[in-house]
Amino acid sequence: MDVIAAISTATGSGGIGIIRMSGKDCFEVLNKIFIPKNKDKANGYSIKYGNIYDEKNNIVDEVLVSYFYAPKSYTTENMCEINSHGGIVVERKILELCLNNGAALAEPGEFTKRAFLNGRIDLVQAESVIDLINSKSEKEAKASINQLEGKLSNNINMNKGKLLDIMADVEASIDYPEYDIEDVTNKKVLDALDDIEKSLRKISNSFKNGKVLREGIKTAIVGKPNAGKSSLLNTILNEDRAIVSETKGTTRDTIEEFVSIDGITLKLIDTAGIRDTNDEIEQIGVKKSKKLIDEAELVLAIFDGTKPLETDDIKILELIKNKNAIILLNKIDILDTILDQDVNIINAQKNVIKISAKNGDNIEELYNTISDMYQINDIDIDDGEILTNIRHKNQIDEAIKSIGNARDTIEKNMPVDIIEIYLKQILSDLGKITGDDITEDIINEIFSKFCLGK
Repeated sequence: MDVIAAISTATGSGGIGIIRMSGKDCFEVLNKIFIPKNKDKANGYSIKYGNIYDEKNNIVDEVLVSYFYAPKSYTTENMCEINSHGGIVVERKILELCLNNGAALAEPGEFTKRAFLNGRIDLVQAESVIDLINSKSEKEAKASINQLEGKLSNNINMNKGKLLDIMADVEASIDYPEYDIEDVTNKKVLDALDDIEKSLRKISNSFKNGKVLREGIKTAIVGKPNAGKSSLLNTILNEDRAIVSETKGTTRDTIEEFVSIDGITLKLIDTAGIRDTNDEIEQIGVKKSKKLIDEAELVLAIFDGTKPLETDDIKILELIKNKNAIILLNKIDILDTILDQDVNIINAQKNVIKISAKNGDNIEELYNTISDMYQINDIDIDDGEILTNIRHKNQIDEAIKSIGNARDTIEKNMPVDIIEIYLKQILSDLGKITGDDITEDIINEIFSKFCLGK
């Protein structure tokens, strides 16, 4: 494979920047632009100090270069990483020198793609790299690490091994029909399929928790104008993200932010105040707020606890009737509300918490309630069977469907070679997860989602 190069650190100024190269001849490219202070041959897993020079023999930067010799590198190829001073100008100049001296610009995710194509990692592990980079919470990062370590792959490969064992028996029945072993083989196949299906369903069912880990909980903050929605958002984020004003209707569009609670990400959406209004722009915001209530997985409905419920409040309670919702009675710093005794609040049958969005009183109780509702603390990351990738989920479900088809052929006493067709389909479905049976187009699509330099 050709030598590839890319900047691996994020764009912008920083303490260091890393330009990475990989390929059989990467050290030849490096030697054209780098002169180390120590001229001795570099060993693998070693670092050399020196300077990068341009075409006119001018020093571009003072750098450290890490050496990795095949096959003991990220890609299993010869690799080097040039650690320069951070900064767009310096990094781009060094990359330009690499490209001018024989390297090609790496495609997004090409270093990890080479690690996959060269057999160091499978496709599940490769995808876990980008999941780890994009993690928004500790638990999501831990789930990605587990997959990078091969825990999901090991489970899939264990089930593929069971399939290969029973396929050997099926093929024996096909090759030696004179021996009356078909009934015994069919029973053995059914028992194995039951075990495999049970294992796969457990993984598939974990996607509910995995989706929460990966995408977070879409959480809409709703209420009338001046109920305290923006104050609540600011308190949770611990920053002045939203405008807080005594003037009604200042929030006319949504504000979205992510926050981690007990290791789970909430996608918080501060919505426009819901009320009857003649203001055309505000009406658009109100309509959008109502739509977000329908789409949200959790609604934080906030009410001004210093005032009796009004018609607009009753309408909000009606909107959240069939939603996962928490009712927040706000402004207890002004008045210890008795709204929790209101018949409309009682009939809503939701968790009710008295808070001060301004001062943060009882916000911790809100966090604990959310944690209990979604059983966040019960999500066991360490068991290695938390499915976070929708592609993996779909392929496992396809395998379960193929298991059902295989079982039907046996129960209908169909020829054993028909059974084998469905067993091979199960194997193919599982192989698409780990990358053993997958098209080049899908591989390219997966790695196109990666960042440059990874």
